[in-house]
Amino acid sequence: MIATPARDGSRRGPERSAPRVAVVGAGPGGLATAMLLAAQGADVEVLERQAVVGGRTRRLEEGPYRFDCGPTFFMMPYVLEEIFAATGASLADSVELRRLDPMYRLILGRPGDAPIVLDATSDLERMQQRLAAIDPRDAVGFARFIEDNRRKLEAMTPILRRPMRSWLDLVSFDAIRAAPTIRPGESLWTLLGRYFRHPQVRLAMSFQSKYLGMSPFECPSLFSILPFIEYEYGIWHPIGGCNALVRAMAARLEALGGAVRTSATVERVTFEGRAVRGVVVDGEERRYDHVILNADAAWALKNLVPETHRPGWSDRAIDSKKYSCSTFMLYLGIDGEVDLPHHVIRTSDEYETNLADIAVHGRLSEKPSFYVCNPSRLDPTLAPRGHSSLYVLVPVPNLGGSIDWAKETPAFRERTLDLVAGLTGIGDLRSRIRAIRTVTPETWRGEGIHLGATFNMAHSLPQMLYRRPPHRMKGVDGLWLVGGGTHPGSGLPVIFLSSQITARLLCEEAGLGDPTAPRPSSISSRREGSSLAAVR
Repeated sequence: MIATPARDGSRRGPERSAPRVAVVGAGPGGLATAMLLAAQGADVEVLERQAVVGGRTRRLEEGPYRFDCGPTFFMMPYVLEEIFAATGASLADSVELRRLDPMYRLILGRPGDAPIVLDATSDLERMQQRLAAIDPRDAVGFARFIEDNRRKLEAMTPILRRPMRSWLDLVSFDAIRAAPTIRPGESLWTLLGRYFRHPQVRLAMSFQSKYLGMSPFECPSLFSILPFIEYEYGIWHPIGGCNALVRAMAARLEALGGAVRTSATVERVTFEGRAVRGVVVDGEERRYDHVILNADAAWALKNLVPETHRPGWSDRAIDSKKYSCSTFMLYLGIDGEVDLPHHVIRTSDEYETNLADIAVHGRLSEKPSFYVCNPSRLDPTLAPRGHSSLYVLVPVPNLGGSIDWAKETPAFRERTLDLVAGLTGIGDLRSRIRAIRTVTPETWRGEGIHLGATFNMAHSLPQMLYRRPPHRMKGVDGLWLVGGGTHPGSGLPVIFLSSQITARLLCEEAGLGDPTAPRPSSISSRREGSSLAAVR
């Protein structure tokens, strides 16, 4: 049998026709998977119903102001660099990344007292000094926390990079070795009590559970790796926003011969017996050998795949799952510069009450926590000169509750503006607003996100690993999933890990090469002194 060349000139295995693959959704997971498959010779087409690529990582525009729609934190850039390298390119040559210091400003509320302000830095010695000013014992605990989680991440990495199809995938040397570090019955908040005594320091090391849409009191302790990753690898800003990443990915996919179709609405997946036949796009059926769902997993399964072709994931089973919180968003175009760091997290003075309002009572808090991203001081591409683009996020309940957003939105928007205006460095906020866009959980639901739960299915222990929707749908040929709804979970770095898993499984089945192996051309294309190389 003769090996045939892939589009980039590499060899892709014994001669056979290239598999036709549809990727539903041009989010980061879908684009990354498409890149990896196209580099191995697959005939890949990405179908995106929005007019632009990115999904929740797309760009929003209000007049001359530009915003990231969703993710603004970019961590572990080496994972995306691996994906570019596997296609013979370099992330460092495609997107300009700036490392942030401080990584973010934490304004840690306290009931009946002034908040504690902490500028978090990945300079570990300086961070210890800042923690010592709050509680000297916690500076010592921070050093232990870093060392313990360095070992923990090393032990967990093989699990994060492997498919989890059943409990049998946990019966391995790597999984057994990692088990003592996971502490499955312990919450993140409880674990942090082993290292930190001051409650606001514990809060500074646990707010990252909100990246998963969870409370630190419920979030499994294994996610202590999230703050560790920030301190170990830093936080980065791509010039142009996180959307610059997905635009670079789409460009790389097209350079590999793949196609991206925007404004293309996939209505359903079609089947012949138990095998995928294709998808219906804007009323027209298109034939494919494989279909990869990169849309919100719960929504996509319920709306695009008949129940008969998703064993174990009936509508009833999907509805019985627990889902993350949602988010209330304001995107503000501001006249003038804003004297705030790039990322600001302001936790509620009544943090536990705020979390209970979201997760238990399903109601809006009088004193919510919130987050502000102020990228314009670093990145001139996002607002006109002398202006600022502010991104405001407030965690709120998902649509499993009874909040009437049509009624509540005007008052909650004003309350949120009051909270942001109260930050030092903002000035007279309302008089400076030149553009505003409001997004509620209803908006997210209208974009095909189940219950408006922007962080997907909750990452509680009963919904982790093989209990999440699978990368390959069991009992069906040619149907795949990728993204935050499947293993390992939400957040850009792990979504990219998910794409590597899905691509590798599909390539194995289709008889293609290893899609995660770096290509020599990617090494020579890195710029001298690349900051990405330094991180790795």
